[in-house]
Amino acid sequence: MFNYFANPVRFLRLTSKLQPITMFVASVTIGLGLYYGLVKSPPDYQQSETVRIMYVHVPAAWMAMFCYVAIACSSAVALIWRHMLANIIAKSTAPIGASFTFLALATGSLWGKPMWGTWWVWDARLTSVLILFFLYLGYMVLYNAFDDQSRGARAAAILSIVGVINVPIIKFSVDWWNTLHQPASVIKMDGPSIHPSMLTPLILMAVGYTALYFWLLFVRTRAELNANKVRMMSIQQVET
Repeated sequence: MFNYFANPVRFLRLTSKLQPITMFVASVTIGLGLYYGLVKSPPDYQQSETVRIMYVHVPAAWMAMFCYVAIACSSAVALIWRHMLANIIAKSTAPIGASFTFLALATGSLWGKPMWGTWWVWDARLTSVLILFFLYLGYMVLYNAFDDQSRGARAAAILSIVGVINVPIIKFSVDWWNTLHQPASVIKMDGPSIHPSMLTPLILMAVGYTALYFWLLFVRTRAELNANKVRMMSIQQVET
């Protein structure tokens, strides 16, 4: 199955069908998530209206980690099985994941100012997410740092695989160290400890962000494949 869809033509045929679906799901669920988060859900008894930042911040943080794992997995496939499409998927994911990471950092700072009295603290969770953002930037810079694109892709792939160790550090940092960041309240062994009125917009936004990621991935991957096709045609014309 994997080798079947690793063919760029089949992949493009599949994504052309999925693209409008993911765009529709993203639009509906993000719209509903914002409505429930900003209008329907109640203010928190401690955080008051500031809690509404959570509905943008938390799913963005989830997607920051999800996208990086997707890059690492695609990079591993590219290194082991030499699938060109896997490298393109990783390359296309990087700016999307970096955007989610920046959104998580920015909204976290907006939340931190009224809650902690400061825009930034160097605690384990925030610092590890900042490192994740730098890993995204490093991946993108390294990918384009060589004249030979295959060398850049290989170097960036190795960086992404090594850097994936930061993902569990982000996830468990609030359990391993004393931090100002609140502990997990949704993804827990004994189930969510958050009220359904707040859980609903969180889940809707998470689904919406995920659909948005895949829609952007399909768009960017198609653009990269077309750019590669143009590049190969240019090389053939020069050689002839």
